[in-house]
Amino acid sequence: MSIKTPTTLEQAQALGLNESEWAVILKRLGRAPNETELGIFSVMWSEHCSYKSSRRHLRKLPTSGDCVICGPGENAGVIDIGDGQACIFKMESHNHPSFIEPYQGAATGVGGIMRDVFTMGARPVALLNALRFGAPEHPKTRALVSGVVAGIGGYGNCVGVPTVGGETNFHAGYNGNILVNAMCVGIADTKSIFYSAAKGAGNPVLYVGAKTGRDGIHGATMASAEFDDETEAKRPTVQVGDPFTEKRLIEACLELMQTDCIVAIQDMGAAGLTSSSIEMADKGGVGIDLNLDKVPQRETHMTPVEMMLSESQERMLIVLQPGKEAQAQEIFERWELDVALIGKTTDTGHMVLHHKGQVVCDIPIAPLGDDAPNYDRPWVETPSQPAIAHSDVADADLTKALQTLMGCPDMASKRWIWEQYDRHVMADTIRASGGAADAAVVRVHGTQKALAIASDCTPRYVQADPYEGGKQVVAECWRNIIATGANPLAVTDCLNFGNPERPEIMGQFVRSIDGMAEACRALNFPVVSGNVSLYNETAGAAIPPTPTIGGVGLMGDVRTAMGFDGARAGDSLILIGKTDGWLGASLYLREIEGREAGAPPPVDLEDEKRNGLFVSDLILKGDLNAVHDLSDGGLACAAADMALASKCGVELCAHNALPAAAWFFGEDQGRYLLAVTAEQTDSILALAKGAGMTAMPVGRMQGTAVTLGDCAPLVLDLLAQTYENWMPDFMEDA
Repeated sequence: MSIKTPTTLEQAQALGLNESEWAVILKRLGRAPNETELGIFSVMWSEHCSYKSSRRHLRKLPTSGDCVICGPGENAGVIDIGDGQACIFKMESHNHPSFIEPYQGAATGVGGIMRDVFTMGARPVALLNALRFGAPEHPKTRALVSGVVAGIGGYGNCVGVPTVGGETNFHAGYNGNILVNAMCVGIADTKSIFYSAAKGAGNPVLYVGAKTGRDGIHGATMASAEFDDETEAKRPTVQVGDPFTEKRLIEACLELMQTDCIVAIQDMGAAGLTSSSIEMADKGGVGIDLNLDKVPQRETHMTPVEMMLSESQERMLIVLQPGKEAQAQEIFERWELDVALIGKTTDTGHMVLHHKGQVVCDIPIAPLGDDAPNYDRPWVETPSQPAIAHSDVADADLTKALQTLMGCPDMASKRWIWEQYDRHVMADTIRASGGAADAAVVRVHGTQKALAIASDCTPRYVQADPYEGGKQVVAECWRNIIATGANPLAVTDCLNFGNPERPEIMGQFVRSIDGMAEACRALNFPVVSGNVSLYNETAGAAIPPTPTIGGVGLMGDVRTAMGFDGARAGDSLILIGKTDGWLGASLYLREIEGREAGAPPPVDLEDEKRNGLFVSDLILKGDLNAVHDLSDGGLACAAADMALASKCGVELCAHNALPAAAWFFGEDQGRYLLAVTAEQTDSILALAKGAGMTAMPVGRMQGTAVTLGDCAPLVLDLLAQTYENWMPDFMEDA
């Protein structure tokens, strides 16, 4: 056996390993690793792959439920949607690559998340994205927006999967580190779900997809470190995608899944061939023996460590039943994809790699998982913020305030973005971005069922109070799904934070998880998959804590799908939920008074659930013309959304006891705005009273303007111009 030159502690540290981790490697191997072995340890023990700072806290999240078929631990989560069908979905980050190379970083994020879904046997049917950019005035923001949006659209559109929803925010906290979170949802038969455990020795290992190149090498390590002044030099660690190869790969894999050839299947994502082969072997309790000379390569003289760590895109690893090699190879050759038998599973428990007639790696697989660091990082609570008293908020021109909010970067129409996405390919999209609904709605093909899908996070709440902010992230996603008429089933998450080695950042993470876990339990909304992205900071400046939630719900009859565009002249508006006029951490305070201050609104999970189920019941009975949840900008902005979408003016009443700004723009949680016919108003209010809920009439749909109490009306056409123009004006010179 030839194990070449041993490496040193200094080399390990250069790859992100610390002295104690190096000591564990020496103990388990009984020697110093060579370059290939060290590279494997460095990526498998990176934050991105091992979750070494987060996994002890992730265990707090509820992961089981009546609908859950497969929770965290596989490529994606799986839930039962009835009739022998399953929904498979996951969200992941591609933050660091997208900041360095926005087009390819975002494009390969889309490609990677689709592979996580179809590797389990699902056909992808919907894509979403949650994007956070720096301040509009920052010199890089416009170019980053342009590149990221083009990358998402370019990849998703070419593959032929609709991009149906998401969110886009701007804040100076993301100036040095944008966030690009991609979500994919797919549909599979419950009898045809595929997993990654490569059980059984002696099974052939098949490489399929694109050739391996040098792009993306040490991508997982790069994603586990802060940015600094050398960020631009990391451009070679960004992968390059080919959506047309991905499309062929999807179809070829789904065709192979109709046979009995597959033992296990895994995409080559972060850490490429290393993570896919080790994870499959580890889950199956076997070893794996690979001949790297057989790996399809698009570049010459690639070294073993380059092949093992490459994150070239559109590649899969499949463990086959013995004797099925020819059948599998024929399928991939017909789809004009590279395909090669590169090894076999063994009973040794080791990963053994051969290259040019020599053994270049021989390491036990179990320690890569069993001994992976699992740190209990020290953490401190985020200092409590005082509640903002109504008397601390100055009087303002409320009509002007509404116009300002509806035209601010976070609230303004993102038409410029979603018009670049094919939202209706596959012909099952019922509602999508810009479709005047709180969640996207996608029909389950060939049925009357539909999935409601939403992505949510309010980072300013999490920054002010990670625990309450964590609760609110889950509650708002649940509320958005409820508002379409769907039954919320489960979530995926993408937890974006700064450097966990800083106690204040780790405190944000820990308390956010605590809040999310409580909300998920209270709302019966389990977490079935997810991703943690840490070290999102540059030169010591961390992003705002951004734990994004992607939720999926089910509606039995797509014809009941509800939005906020169905209000008609003469309709009464009913507000469901308690209103105290909470302005702490609000959009109003930030955009009108120029300050980010105060405690965020508390989340009463009992109220949240009771109010949501009440609204859901009204939707299913057909009692409502329009529904909108209340979030950013409170009642006034929700009513303005409804007016713009319904092309009808609205008159809102003032509140007898609350100051006008608090009443119209407070962001109290657990609230919905309902548009109902005048004849139904009294009966719905009576139903709410009988259920012990807070409900009140707050206005009516009428005229051609938005009017807040006694304030001057804001003409709808002018509001529409303000709302629609910010984004195209901002991107005009991009």
